[in-house]
Amino acid sequence: MRRTLRRNELRLIVPLADTTIYEMERRGEFFRRFNLTPRCVVWDLTEVEAWIEQRRKDSDARLVSVAPSPDVRLRRTRPVKLHPQIDRAERYREKVRPM
Repeated sequence: MRRTLRRNELRLIVPLADTTIYEMERRGEFFRRFNLTPRCVVWDLTEVEAWIEQRRKDSDARLVSVAPSPDVRLRRTRPVKLHPQIDRAERYREKVRPM
């Protein structure tokens, strides 16, 4: 007998938001849920475990894209100031850079 997961159980295994899971399902990047009853949707545990293992392999092989780090100097609250020498060089590059 195959084990199925309800939404709250899935969230314990896959820490993604509901909307993220829904969008990934729509794009074909996550296994589709199926209805047990008209009001009960579930995911197959073996498919979810296989997906996690494949994501781990893809991550190790650098096939999963990583979000770029934010520029902390552009934060509205508590922006990080660079070292004066670096900041001066950056401003110089911006002046010299052709527009």
